[in-house]
Amino acid sequence: MGKNCTLVIMAAGIGSRYGGGIKQLEPVGPDNEIIMDYSVFDAVEAGFNKVVFIIRHDIEKEFIERIGERISRNVNVKYVFQETSDIPESHRKIVRKKPWGTCHAVLSAKDEISEPFAVINADDYYGKQAYTELYNYLTSDREPLPDGKLDLCMAGFILKNTLSDNGAVTRGVCKVDDNGKLVGITETYNIRREDGKVLSGKQETSELDEDSRVSMNMWGCPPEFMEKLEEEFESFLCQNDESETAESLLPIMIDGLLKRGEAECKMLESHDRWFGVTYKEDKQAVADAIAELIRSGAYPEKLWKN
Repeated sequence: MGKNCTLVIMAAGIGSRYGGGIKQLEPVGPDNEIIMDYSVFDAVEAGFNKVVFIIRHDIEKEFIERIGERISRNVNVKYVFQETSDIPESHRKIVRKKPWGTCHAVLSAKDEISEPFAVINADDYYGKQAYTELYNYLTSDREPLPDGKLDLCMAGFILKNTLSDNGAVTRGVCKVDDNGKLVGITETYNIRREDGKVLSGKQETSELDEDSRVSMNMWGCPPEFMEKLEEEFESFLCQNDESETAESLLPIMIDGLLKRGEAECKMLESHDRWFGVTYKEDKQAVADAIAELIRSGAYPEKLWKN
């Protein structure tokens, strides 16, 4: 029997660029499967034995009907809610419409986490390799890092495998040392393929190496990470609790921990192609890619047996 390991899925996003609708619940498989079905299927296959969905109260009913019920028949499922009002009372100085970011999202799962866990986006298809790599790392017997450093890991994807044909994307471009440890992440905007090149930026463009490793917000953490996350989010609120737009983002928070020597992060390479639904037009491309994976034998036609 494998070791306990949890998959945390951030599904509370509004999906403003998607053009309306709940993009995380759009079917892409032949039996009305959504991207999260394939994520959970791959994670369970790799060894994960619990799933924590981070959602909003206003999508709870539809979410449970569209995915929660069938997933819960195949793996232990918990629900937590990310609400903008769910912050310490001393910081409730304004009414926010915009969520507080991915750090706040993961922190909302704190009471459900007592084992190593991985964090993913709900609307991203990551492929099988990344889940296997993360599970094996998170459940391996490793010597504790010195000075109480957090021992993190991240799935690193090849930039060219993560681009959209339907618009520019933002990616965290990774810098890695000779030991495969993440040194830093540079959030890079407006990345697109143009005239056979991969470019970023608008007014001032720069060319990127299409074989660069990028973060797709797929992290592996020990349970102690939650305590550090709580501290970091409190610091963020002290500076931003009157802002209507500031967000506390996992890659930026983890980048800070690395630079201050409070954590190390092993980059686990995945050569699978990433698919995501950033734009409305991406949905058909994802459905086509899933269909091809089914034809190749990677998935059964009907993902879940019941």
